[in-house]
Amino acid sequence: MELTTVWFALIAILWAGYFLLEGFDFGVGMLLPVLGRDNRERRLLINTIGPVWDGNEVWVIVAGGATFAAFPEWYATLFSGFYLPLLIILVALIIRGVAFEYRGKRDEDRWRRRWDWCIVAGSLLPAILWGVAFGNIVRGVRLDAQHEYAGTFFDLLNPYALVGGLTTFVLFVLHGAVFIALKTDGEMRQRSGALAARIAPAAVVVAGAFLAWTAIAHHDGGGLALFVAAALALAGAVVLTRLRREGWAFLATGATIVLAVFGLFVTLFPDVMPSTIADANSLTVHNASSTPYTLKVMTWVAVFFTPIVLLYQGWTYWVFRKRLSVEKIPA
Repeated sequence: MELTTVWFALIAILWAGYFLLEGFDFGVGMLLPVLGRDNRERRLLINTIGPVWDGNEVWVIVAGGATFAAFPEWYATLFSGFYLPLLIILVALIIRGVAFEYRGKRDEDRWRRRWDWCIVAGSLLPAILWGVAFGNIVRGVRLDAQHEYAGTFFDLLNPYALVGGLTTFVLFVLHGAVFIALKTDGEMRQRSGALAARIAPAAVVVAGAFLAWTAIAHHDGGGLALFVAAALALAGAVVLTRLRREGWAFLATGATIVLAVFGLFVTLFPDVMPSTIADANSLTVHNASSTPYTLKVMTWVAVFFTPIVLLYQGWTYWVFRKRLSVEKIPA
């Protein structure tokens, strides 16, 4: 297997890991005013992701760095053409991180409410915009002969990409609701489980429509198989949420997200950014990649450091694995 293919696969794994992990804490953030009836309950919800949310964000930093190093032409075109939506995502993530740290600095309801809404907005905007961005990458954008984006911001707001944004939004909300049910006890566990059961059918409809649209538009056998597997995992999540099997339901929603992301990357390959102007203008794993020597050095670095990072993050989740309850939150 060529190193260009290896690094395309590794970048797919990084994005799948990011959406799997950041997806549920985006969901928790968006559900903060829905499930958190008072300050203690909102603090409980934030505490479910408190030890892990910043570690989850590392995945997107590594994914961006890997893209820059392995496929610099892809990185340059993507970050220049998608400058505004990516800037909005960055600002939202910054505000969200600040809000987690600042909401408890004053014992004032008004102060906390403002930061709570910053958490909601900082979770909602990336949850939608990442789906819009990946929808455009798979669909293709206006690239000229120099592989530069020749469209406008509003060209990115096409129906397919918007459905992609709606898909990531609803999947992350469902993933977050199931995670809350898994991480909490008592009334919060019951309410979040009931909410997940109500959200799940909508997730099936929206995600099913997006995956079916992708499969019909691209006719890729490997991608279709992964989309079918994602649909089956999502159907299983619907059943498991109704049975209140939180652990298995969380695995099912996680599998849905990972399989869907893999399906999108398989459908995209060997392109990394198709052009809607002419096929010759498309960026591929071959014309967008770094030199073979660069990819070889990166591969050895990844082989050494990746297991260390995974072990550390796995240890973090193991340490903070216990359920939380509102009774343990000081009044």
